[in-house]
Formats: sequence, structure tokens, C-alpha cells
Amino acid sequence: MVNLSNVDQQQTKILFDAYLHDKIAHAYLFIDPTGYTALATAYWLICLLNCTGEHKPDANCNNCQRILNGNHPDVFLVEAENKKSLSIDQIRPLKEELAKKPVEGSRRFFIVKDASLLTLSANNALLNLLEEPVAPVVTILIANNENTILPTVRSRTQIIHFAPTKQKSSVTEDLLTYGLNEDEIADMGDVSNLEQEITYLYQELCQQNELSIVRAYKISKLAAKSNLQKFVFYKLAKIAMEKIEKNKDYLFAPKLLQLLMECDKMRTNNVSFYNCLNYIVLSFN
Repeated sequence: MVNLSNVDQQQTKILFDAYLHDKIAHAYLFIDPTGYTALATAYWLICLLNCTGEHKPDANCNNCQRILNGNHPDVFLVEAENKKSLSIDQIRPLKEELAKKPVEGSRRFFIVKDASLLTLSANNALLNLLEEPVAPVVTILIANNENTILPTVRSRTQIIHFAPTKQKSSVTEDLLTYGLNEDEIADMGDVSNLEQEITYLYQELCQQNELSIVRAYKISKLAAKSNLQKFVFYKLAKIAMEKIEKNKDYLFAPKLLQLLMECDKMRTNNVSFYNCLNYIVLSFN
């Protein structure tokens, strides 16, 4: 289930104003280094446009609940199947959906997650989709780098940039945004040793060093509690984002961010923390 507490408050204000003035765009390009905030904000917008509660979006009405749980007939999520690319075969079904009327509301909604992984042919297919003049559809592309999207596609979207997590006011606010609660943060204790091991792991991943598998095992022992495990993924994401912001890593950092998003999904399916770390390590080696 998507957590709306992770939305970008500044961007939701802009989108809410567009909603009040009936100026919701037919296509958006959300640029977010991690994808977490952009995805939550995309679902927030869809809930806003479908919510039946008094204070929209309330996240509690039947419509909101079905949207957030992936069970609404007018909401379609497309993401990379093999985690390496988004193919034209994954975009074509959206074109077919344009011929159909919304089942319940006034619009249909297409979310293309991992849009940075679109192949050239998929980009071109998406361009045809966005050129559709009258279809009652809102398409939201989520990418970690604006330059990975074809200029012709970008020109047909309203681009919204999401601030990197590091711009938050404090580490505590960072962790709250990432999904830890105040009790979990207070219970972490001294994490300086764990932070050092995480930094070493990132370096070994970038070097494709086989010792990273040993480092992952050591980290799994240090992070036995769930709050520390969340901290490990948070810290890896933070290191990767800082590298991207400083123009120091356009190869390994985006790959790691993508893998961390995959691990989030794996953990909701009860994959162990250690196996998630191993998955990341094996993806680099």
C-alpha cells in the first residue's frame, strides 16, 4: 500500500491549486532522485481527483483505499519487469486503454514508474500516447534524471522537480520522511559504527569488490532490529543521492537507488533483510 505521508508538501500545494482552478495537466514528468516521494505524490494526486471524503484526499474513503492498494479500475501502474528496462511491450497496453472510457470517474490514470529505464522504442510509443488529443487520461512519468527522457516526450509534459531528501532540516526529519517513527529513531542508539560499514559497502559496490558480500553479512549482524535495517537502506539512498547531486556518480548511484526501491517491495513480501542486501551485492558483481 502506498503511504501518502511521504508526499512532497510543496508540490502537493501546487497540484492542489491546479485542481481548484481545473488546471490539472494531461501529462506530468516527476523528477525525483529516489522515486519514493514522486510515487507517493502521484498517488496523492489521483486520490485527490477521486476522493469522496470531505477533506480531499482523506486516504480513507473507499476510492482512496482502492487506489492506494492498487485495486482501482481506472489506475494503471507500469514499472520495469526485469528491472533493467521498460520495453515497448509494456507501453503498448496503455495505448489500448485510451480507447476505453473511465470505469468510475472522469479520468483514467497512467503511472509510468522507472521512466528513466524506457527504451528508445518505448519512449517513442509513449510519445504517441501523449499526443492523443482528447483521451480523458492523466499520465505521470517518474524518472530520476530528466535527461533520460526524450526531449519530444518532455516537451509534452509538465515537469515537476522534487527536492532531494538531504535538503530536509534535520537527520531526524529525514528518517521520519523515509518511514521510521519517532520511537524507532529514539531506539537506534549509536549508529556511527554501522554508518561506517554502510559507507564501506557503497565503496565496495562501486568497485564491484567481491568482499562486499562479507560486508553485507557484517551489516546484517549489526542491524538485527527492523529500525536499524530501515536506517541501512536510508543511509545507502542518502549516499547515492549525494553522489548524484555532486555530479560524482551517474552510473552506480542511480543503479543503487533503483535496487533499493526493489528491496522495499521485496521486504513487503517478507524477503529477509539479509537476502535484500545480498540481492543488491549480486546485482553489482
